[in-house]
Amino acid sequence: MPFTLTANPLEQYGQIGSIFPSVFVIGSEGMAVDCGVFVDWSQLANVSRDAAPGKTEYKDFKELKQHARSGHWAKHHAQRAAVYQQLLKSLPCRTVTPDAEVYRDIVGNSNSKRNPSAYPLPEFVDGAAVPPYCLKAESVGSVHVVISCIAGQFPDISYCPSLPAMTSLLMHWSADEAQCFEGISRMLACNEPGRRLIDQTFLAYQSACMTFGDLMHKYCPAAHKLIVATATDVLEVYSDWQRWVLGDLPCSYVARVLDVFLVEGYKVLYRVALAILKFYKKQCAANGSTLTKQDSARVRGDIQAFVQNIGKCVTADKLMDKAFSIRLFSRKEIMLLQLANEKSLQQKGITVKQKRQNVHLAVNADNFSSEIVSAKEIRDIWSWIPERFALCQPQLLFTTSTHGCSLNRFYSHCEGHEPTLLLIKTTSREVCGAFLSTDWEERKRGGNKLSFFGTGECFVFRMKPEMERYEWVIIKHPELASAAQPAADDQAGNSSPLNLEKTATDPSHLSPFLSARHFNLNSRNTSMFMAGNIDSIIIGGGDGNALYIDSELNHGRTERCLTFDNPPLCAESFQIALLEVWGFKDTMET
Repeated sequence: MPFTLTANPLEQYGQIGSIFPSVFVIGSEGMAVDCGVFVDWSQLANVSRDAAPGKTEYKDFKELKQHARSGHWAKHHAQRAAVYQQLLKSLPCRTVTPDAEVYRDIVGNSNSKRNPSAYPLPEFVDGAAVPPYCLKAESVGSVHVVISCIAGQFPDISYCPSLPAMTSLLMHWSADEAQCFEGISRMLACNEPGRRLIDQTFLAYQSACMTFGDLMHKYCPAAHKLIVATATDVLEVYSDWQRWVLGDLPCSYVARVLDVFLVEGYKVLYRVALAILKFYKKQCAANGSTLTKQDSARVRGDIQAFVQNIGKCVTADKLMDKAFSIRLFSRKEIMLLQLANEKSLQQKGITVKQKRQNVHLAVNADNFSSEIVSAKEIRDIWSWIPERFALCQPQLLFTTSTHGCSLNRFYSHCEGHEPTLLLIKTTSREVCGAFLSTDWEERKRGGNKLSFFGTGECFVFRMKPEMERYEWVIIKHPELASAAQPAADDQAGNSSPLNLEKTATDPSHLSPFLSARHFNLNSRNTSMFMAGNIDSIIIGGGDGNALYIDSELNHGRTERCLTFDNPPLCAESFQIALLEVWGFKDTMET
């Protein structure tokens, strides 16, 4: 039965930006022939090469997705090869995309052994080696040849460290070098709007690292806390996230990842990397590891060793189950975050590889001076903030010890700055605060009426007796946003449609992620982030306020609120001893 396309199933199932654009049918004519010639079969004892393949005909996208996630093709090499080749053929690509015939015209049909040293890898792989992935020793040379040809046919690639791993993987299920070349070319040339497969620039790669850090903050707080406690540079550790998945994972594990990647897209890479750190944290706890600061290189080495030997404690099934048990936000929201991180990097002039700014250097103990928190404490708070602000240094905007206890002066010093960090020290020496995503000037849009604004990136926290952060309740309970219909009144922003094109082209729209208007919320009470008028400022709402501060910046109260689902951050009624507001100064500024 020939390969056919039908109506787009992503609309039917609500999947936006998936790698798989259409239901497809694979029959005997679509079977891959002689795939596996590059494989060292002595290393793949549990995989059948010659047995007749199982199901390769899919008319139902849900069934395809279920088979990809469950490892349905894992033990049948020919079946997996057939499915992969048709998935790759279904990718929408640029009109002129190099194919197998182009490769044969350039390289020829030689089956002689390739010497890798004769085909050095291009600079844009940034020193990444070719993972052997159970290939024959001589097959690694074939991977080098394919990558060299890719470099000649795609001159716009400037940074692509994942290319060696992806090419080595695809070589497994290719009949010859030319077929592997065509598959990689289609991934690189995919031109469907909103879809990403292989990062090809440093800007895309670095923004993906920042996005992974943001996802770690939100979905793996325990593992993130471990990395913050042990690594001197958290962002440097997270910059390895793609290598864990495409490079360090054993062959049988990363093949399972590729199954889902070719069906569902880039998001699965984030999922698996998050799951890896969850299991890493679990192992550290089981081993009774002491939480002491180490050089980041040592932590990176520890994680790499764990991933390379993951088979000792975690099966591929468990890894994939954990990855898909993480309740991530939609692909749309992750795309918005990626765009925001890219825009932030562009504004800082970081578009090509350069020495990374250590996040801790942005909070330099010699330059930082607060009457409320220490340099160490502000660094810990910095580990919670969105990654695109992590290279900024704190800038004191307002303090009651200098500017007095006046709400008007508070507003005048804070307006024009976004985001801001609010710190409060009570007369009982308790310390709490809030990260506020939106400029306080937004309050004026409601006139004299107290109205809420801000985004789901806001959070509240306390420093003592133990540091604890409380994020938007929707992050941990996305089901609260899944069933409601958009409100008729757009005052809360719930009914505004998501416009990815506007987000991508509007330079002023820098903080779109988790904006309440992107969700259908059951209750507006779950999206009351920040509010202010001449009488008070309020952080968090719904059956109480996480923080309420009066107009004299003298008295406050704290209680549980629906927006952050937090306990009182200090004594429920408190007197303010000191209040500070910090902005985020770009380290690129002079």
